[in-house]
Amino acid sequence: MDLDTGRPDHIEDILKTLHLGQWFKWLDSKNRIYANLVLTEKMGVGGEMVDNPHTLPTEKSLTDALAKQQSDFDAQEYARNRQDEYPPMADQLDYMFHNGFDKWKEDIVQPVKDKYPKPE
Repeated sequence: MDLDTGRPDHIEDILKTLHLGQWFKWLDSKNRIYANLVLTEKMGVGGEMVDNPHTLPTEKSLTDALAKQQSDFDAQEYARNRQDEYPPMADQLDYMFHNGFDKWKEDIVQPVKDKYPKPE
């Protein structure tokens, strides 16, 4: 995952969502490609080490899932931008108290929505 944006950027981001615990590993941690992906022999479950019950997903299923997560993330860019643009909630509530709900929508909400429109 990109540490700056939170956008999924590697099949490992998908693998981590499939099962709890350390159920997979990389044969070469500096070259984390599908060819270097293997199951761990044992994994911790409930404080005990048990045989790993999982199977590796296909490379295509992982890359497809990654593409879907990236697409979903990208589609929400407008929402993240809006969130960053709005003043703190306490300031917005104070504005509503002093100026009313309709004035808040007009002065605070609508300009942000206009600046970052929701994609069609």
